[in-house]
Amino acid sequence: MGILNVTPDSFSDGGCFMDPPAALRHAEQLLVDGADIIDIGGESTRPSAIAIPPTEQIRRVLPVIEQIHHKHPDWPISIDTSSAPVAAAALAAGATIINDITALRADPAMSEVAAQAQRVVLMHMQGAPGDMQQHPHYEDVVAEIHDFLQARVDWAIARGIQREALIVDPGIGFGKTVTHNLQIIARLADFTDIAPVLLGVSRKSFIGKILHQDQPRDRQIGTLVCEMAALVAGVRIIRTHDVRSARMMRLMFDAIHHPDDDRY
Repeated sequence: MGILNVTPDSFSDGGCFMDPPAALRHAEQLLVDGADIIDIGGESTRPSAIAIPPTEQIRRVLPVIEQIHHKHPDWPISIDTSSAPVAAAALAAGATIINDITALRADPAMSEVAAQAQRVVLMHMQGAPGDMQQHPHYEDVVAEIHDFLQARVDWAIARGIQREALIVDPGIGFGKTVTHNLQIIARLADFTDIAPVLLGVSRKSFIGKILHQDQPRDRQIGTLVCEMAALVAGVRIIRTHDVRSARMMRLMFDAIHHPDDDRY
């Protein structure tokens, strides 16, 4: 899953793709690099981010979704939003996946919209982007996130969303300390009994803290190590800025595990 932020303030690429032609060029590059899905967001969810009205999110993302869908109608597009109006507009424009960091909790109308999507990502977050990194606390981070995600899957199914459509994301960096993030990555396999797992670790600050890399673009090696750990654990979707590197890592991973494949 390649990341395309149509925002001025995302932590890694904010302001790079606000112009629709620039966003379309980046989307084309993600496709060339091997992205299976493109995840488009019009609102930054970095720590301390300010909420953006649905009308502004729609203004940002809709031209990009429409252009990508027009040129590549079979390429899966995900809309990264917690707003039902934004999700509905994106689905009407060609998106097929809803990626909601609040696991359908923020907007009461989101479950009805999500029932129309082909896939729905339910993510764990303690708090909200504005305050989530202010002293996050858990007694058992993996067990608590597992229980939360299982409950949200059950809730979604009870509201008419098909089980086969659901994907879960433990929410690395969303209301977690460095230690919490590492504990989650070490036990990613614990979540695979709930639903297919998506993981987004790309360029995140905990990697920078461990490797002493202040610039997000300098965290690629740390990102790839975490993504490799995710594949070993059975994670199905990797959400990343560096699609080309992640794709090559995945091809090498597959070759090691299937050395007799006729492709090699």
